[in-house]
Order: sequence, then structure tokens, then C-alpha cells
Amino acid sequence: MKLDLLKNQWLDIVFEGRNKLYGAYELRQTNSKTTMKSLIIGGVIFTFLVSIPVLASLIPEGSDETVLDQKITTVKLPPKEKPKENLPPPPPPPPKVDQVKFVKPVVAKADEVTEEPPKITEIKDKKLGAETIKGDPDAVLTVEPVGNGPKDVVEEDNSIYNTAGIEVKPDFPGGIEKFYKYVGKNYQVPEEEGLKGKVFVSFVVEKDGSLTDIKVIRDIGYGTGKEAIRVLKQCPKWNPGEQNGKKVRVLYSLPINIQSAE
Repeated sequence: MKLDLLKNQWLDIVFEGRNKLYGAYELRQTNSKTTMKSLIIGGVIFTFLVSIPVLASLIPEGSDETVLDQKITTVKLPPKEKPKENLPPPPPPPPKVDQVKFVKPVVAKADEVTEEPPKITEIKDKKLGAETIKGDPDAVLTVEPVGNGPKDVVEEDNSIYNTAGIEVKPDFPGGIEKFYKYVGKNYQVPEEEGLKGKVFVSFVVEKDGSLTDIKVIRDIGYGTGKEAIRVLKQCPKWNPGEQNGKKVRVLYSLPINIQSAE
């Protein structure tokens, strides 16, 4: 007789003649069921443990960083305002001046004339324009400067030139011979017997031809120098000298012959 270990027949043989109420018999009797349950539970646990890595790989990995879909918008800032400079206030507008309408002269028949041209008395001290405008008589008239060019001041040339380098030398009207005739006629020779010689004088011929700064360089005494100065002070005007087309002051010197009557 074959015994099936998977069945409980062998328990009866083992415990034949023994106390079956003993706990061992009951344990042996339920051992197959307990073993089967243990195998099933162990298989389930083993399968679960083995499948953990596979399940873990199927779970998507989370990201700590959240990507936001942001739209960048360019904002144009207003330009910085430049600080206002302390500019002087603008000048007041010019006052209104009476303006008379200017009628362009046109040759027309007498019956076609529709507007009379203004008279001279009407346009005096007034502006001419395309229409007649009444000005403000109480307004203050302001005159603005015209042009920004340099204002050159022409200084008068008061230098004294020498006859050696002057373009046009001064001369007596009619020539030097007439000058000596004037001196001989007006010069009073001292009454000294045998008085004879030359008086050297110098003077400046001014721009208007008059003689100034009259000096005696050398004389022969007896008042001959003073008499020469007197005669030259009363001398008529000369023709002035010229330099660069302009009248200039010129220093002139000459001798005067003195000879007493014998």
C-alpha cells in the first residue's frame, strides 16, 4: 500500500495507538493547509519585492523646478527731460506802427481807377504794406541792432611825418619862391650895420595847412629869431602833405637869409 504524503493517511498510521487529542496530531493534520497558505503568501511577497524596481522605473520623475511660459514684453521708457536752462526772457514784441497800404501804380483809364494811392503826407513816418493798419501811438518804440560784424573804429592819424619819406610834400601856394617873397616883404631886419647871415627855422604843417610848433634852430642874434617866428605865425596856410591818400602832419625846415641895408 502506497502512502500519499500529501494526504493525511500517514498521520493515522503514525498516531495509531497514541493519544490523537495531543496537539501534535492536530498540527500535523492542518500542516498542508498551513504550508500552502505560507507558500502563497510568500510568493505574493516575493513577487511584490521583485516588482518594486520595475514599478519605480515606470513612475515619472518629478522636477523641482517649474518652467513657466513667460512672454517678454519690451517697455519703452520716456526720454529723460533735459533740465531747462535759465534763458533770458524773450524781447517784447515791437509796437504796432501805423501802416499805409501801398497801391502798385498801374496805367489805367480814369474811369477804371478804384483806389487812390496814398499821399506823401499820409505815408510820412509810416510803413508801407499790403493793407492799412492802425498802430499804437502810446507804444514804446524799440530799435534792435542790425548785424553782428566787428565795429572797427578808425583812429585819426596825428603822427608827424618827415619830408624825406612823404608821398606828397607840403608847399606854399604858388611855390617856395612866393613864400620867400612873402618873408622878404614882412620881415623887419634889425638896424645893425653889416648884419648878414641865415636864420634856420622848423615848423609843422598841419592837415589844414596852418603852421604850428614854430622853432628857431639857429639865428644870428639881434632878435632875428623872434622876428622869424612872428612872420611865420602870420603866414598864409600851406597846401598840406599827403600819405596814402590822406592829409597828414609834416615837419618842415628851411633857412631865411638876413641882410641889413648898407
